[in-house]
Amino acid sequence: MGTQSPFSWAAQALPDMVNRLAANFQPPAWVVDESVNRLVLFLNHVLMNEPEAMARLARQKGQRIELVWDRMQLQLSPTPAGLLERGHFEGFDLRLTVTEDSPVSIASALARGDKPKVRIEGDVQLAAEVNWLIDHVRWDAEEDLARLIGDAPAHTLAQVARQALAALRSFVAQRPGTGLRTGSAA
Repeated sequence: MGTQSPFSWAAQALPDMVNRLAANFQPPAWVVDESVNRLVLFLNHVLMNEPEAMARLARQKGQRIELVWDRMQLQLSPTPAGLLERGHFEGFDLRLTVTEDSPVSIASALARGDKPKVRIEGDVQLAAEVNWLIDHVRWDAEEDLARLIGDAPAHTLAQVARQALAALRSFVAQRPGTGLRTGSAA
């Protein structure tokens, strides 16, 4: 006989509260602008560690990529150096629109290791290159951390982070309604 947690109401109410907050919260424009600038810098940092990714992006120089989610829009353009620069342009060569409205659902999908659902419009070749980047380019956080604190502490912290992420994925997979129960079928 299963016992219901006294906090089950919180588990049910939390996603609704987060969705309502996200729908009504609008940060100041300068915060959004600086956050986007930092995101582009981070993406370029990750790309600089992947020569193949930079070569693929360099071949797409000048293309206009638009990323859209809810009310947010990010316009990027590959540079001749194979990096990304923030753009402000009319029209697009490729538009990627995240179709999931809920930030909780997106976070859950990412925690499971899934990609969020995306509607793709525009250049098929450019879409294939972006998909290749998403599938093959990864941030090596442990390497970056090792530059700051040394190899052994960075390895230990990375191991702890991997274990925490595995526990989070397991928790998300076992939640009712995710359709991803782990374990054997009875």
